[in-house]
Amino acid sequence: MPRTAFVFLVLAASLVALPSAAQTTQTPAPAPVAVSPEQAALLKSSEAYVRNLFAWGADFKLELGPISSSASPDFYTLPVRVTFNGQTDAGTFYVSKDGKTFMRGDMYDMSADPFADARAKIHLEGNPSKGPTDARITVVEFSDFQCPHCRLLYQNLKTLEPQYPQVRFVFKDFPLVQLHPWAYTAALGAHCAFMQRPDAFWRVHDSIFDNQDLISTENVWEKVLGFGKQAGLDPDALKSCMSSPEAQQAIKVNLADGQAVSVNSTPTVFVNGRPIVGGDKDTLQQYLNYEMRIQHVDTAAHSSTSPTPKH
Repeated sequence: MPRTAFVFLVLAASLVALPSAAQTTQTPAPAPVAVSPEQAALLKSSEAYVRNLFAWGADFKLELGPISSSASPDFYTLPVRVTFNGQTDAGTFYVSKDGKTFMRGDMYDMSADPFADARAKIHLEGNPSKGPTDARITVVEFSDFQCPHCRLLYQNLKTLEPQYPQVRFVFKDFPLVQLHPWAYTAALGAHCAFMQRPDAFWRVHDSIFDNQDLISTENVWEKVLGFGKQAGLDPDALKSCMSSPEAQQAIKVNLADGQAVSVNSTPTVFVNGRPIVGGDKDTLQQYLNYEMRIQHVDTAAHSSTSPTPKH
């Protein structure tokens, strides 16, 4: 299930952990904003409706808003956060401006590319990648080195990447520090490997995932520095880099990128802006094949409309 549908139904029905398809972190609470009396009344009626819809009693803490515009001029976008027994999740609903209709799911402007916004917000520069830099298909992976589902995606990509040599694969760090205590340090080490010698990144990347079960909070520095040395890097320079503001800033930029496109679990993959939460291999291959067909059609159409060169 896409994270945009979120797990309110799971919380309401079972009050257990978040879906096992990905590792998930809590999303930050929205900053308070001024609302008009009409919007305040709409928030109040929406909260009452949501509580009744999902049987969320007083022991469920709800935060609604801030209200914003949506793809439809007749609806507002309404972010909702629910917390129960210390477990929090968030998602988006839509409420009509007249207060008569409440919608759950995704709303799209059919006159616009639904994935253009994600492509615009994900910055590729300064990150490790495989494949041609001018590729017409780009796969961006937001990953956490301590996440077991990310390791599974890594294993799947090892078989998928050779099948798509015309595709660019980009790796972006998204360590979930609340769940994985050594993931941030590993991200620093891998990124510093990239900064020292870009081609060495993938050897360090592979070594971390291959040895994920052997890494701990206590030995992560030793392990990462050892992987760097095996990759032919200068361990002293690598260690110095891992403590540098530049490396930390690079991780923060990737985290901000992910948050800008609503990443809150790992792995999350974008195929030309099209999201896949959990990195399912079959879905990833489906999206890649679909994009390949689109690009082939576009190329054929462009060729058929190009003027015939004169001799």
